[in-house]
Amino acid sequence: MLDLHATVTQSEFGRIVGISQQAVSDLVGRGVLRSGEPVGVWLVEYCSHLREGAAGRLTAGDLDLATERARLASAQADKVEMANAVTRGELAPAHVIEEVLSRAGARVAGILDSIPMAVKRRVPELPASSVRYIEEEIARVRNIAASVSVADLQPQDIFADAESDGEPEAG
Repeated sequence: MLDLHATVTQSEFGRIVGISQQAVSDLVGRGVLRSGEPVGVWLVEYCSHLREGAAGRLTAGDLDLATERARLASAQADKVEMANAVTRGELAPAHVIEEVLSRAGARVAGILDSIPMAVKRRVPELPASSVRYIEEEIARVRNIAASVSVADLQPQDIFADAESDGEPEAG
């Protein structure tokens, strides 16, 4: 019969629970088993350690299984939420947004290009230099619109210099 109040060697404890002396030494070194305690205490500490491992609450060095599982569950929830947003039409891949911007830019360019001739017809007395200025400003805005990409879409106003005197701001 095993006396639970007696102390045992690491080798003896290893034989009792079916692990090597080196494994017991590792458990003592990591503080799972407290050195000098009786075998009954070691059995309780060892069983507690096994239960924590089985429940996924053990930390293994830098790897905390519970934290990693929570992080994985959060990432999976994010993935499902993104898929739902795509299904609802609230989210689109960047290449689709780029295509929409490109097509919208082409439509806007066509409209902008017709403005100088429309102004010339409505105001025939307008000097040619004024019409050229209008054409230059339209070309500048068209070039800005044509170069816009998803990466450019920031809270900043990409047309801020359109309010200036027509000269691009020095960068």
